[in-house]
Amino acid sequence: MWFYLAVLVGLYFLLRWYREGQTVENLREKYIFITGCDSGFGNKLAKQLDAGGLRVLAACYTQKGAEELQRLTSDRLKTTILDISNTESVVAATEWVKGIVKNKGLWGLVNNAGIGIPVGPNEWLTKDDFAKVINVNLLGLIDVTLHMLPLVRAARGRIVNVSSVMGRITGFGGGYCPSKYGVEAFSDCLRRELLPFRVRVSIIEPGAFANPIANTVQEYMKGTWDRLPSDIKDTYGYHYFEFYFTALQDLIKNASSNLYLVTDCMEHALTSRYPRTRYSAGWDAKLFYIPLSYMPTFVIDYVMARSSPKPAQAV
Repeated sequence: MWFYLAVLVGLYFLLRWYREGQTVENLREKYIFITGCDSGFGNKLAKQLDAGGLRVLAACYTQKGAEELQRLTSDRLKTTILDISNTESVVAATEWVKGIVKNKGLWGLVNNAGIGIPVGPNEWLTKDDFAKVINVNLLGLIDVTLHMLPLVRAARGRIVNVSSVMGRITGFGGGYCPSKYGVEAFSDCLRRELLPFRVRVSIIEPGAFANPIANTVQEYMKGTWDRLPSDIKDTYGYHYFEFYFTALQDLIKNASSNLYLVTDCMEHALTSRYPRTRYSAGWDAKLFYIPLSYMPTFVIDYVMARSSPKPAQAV
């Protein structure tokens, strides 16, 4: 019996490998719009797709980032400035894309832009701290998608939304995890709505990677602690802050520097005839966070609590 089961499993993975290895035709004629291309995943993906001959439309937050990316890529790649939290900026970028793609439509929309701070224990933060992250990571992503959607639908193309394993397991307080849970929900709903139009929606769920978002977190934590009222500091204690801060440092130190693990997933979602609904990138995502997310809640709470500090005034 076990032999036949192993054969069936082997055949399943063989069939999946064959299907996912088939690529879309005429890729060099297709346009891909990517947000957040100043650095990190977006920057790497823009260069990777440009090297593969695709027509990349890269949106950067700063003029400096756009000029540097343009310098390092071919004449095919075009850049624009985009602040996804500003609707006027999103409208301008949409008109820019329309003027380039014309009646071909937009084959790929990659919603990559995002921020990681403010972050910290929830009681240390304010509503504005949450709003700052959610306005970019979730509402900005939604705004870009809604404006670009007619262009993607015209091409029967692809939408690739960058979520996180923190959209499955909440690892820390602040707006980052709620924003990524929101990206998961929005993407699931969008995928079902767009099936009749033959538009595919994929979600990328990276683990811990060494990118600018991770590098800014620990710098922000020090400032957050310094600004706390004395009663909140007494409630949690400096040891709690040290433990929390050290845990973030360890997470960043052990983060993978191989961004291709993420950008290869993005590229596959854009170029395969049979893209996956979800891509988990990084061994921590595949072997820890994703499996843990399917466990009962009390198991998740126990595992996560073991790595959490204890407040000074805990009962």
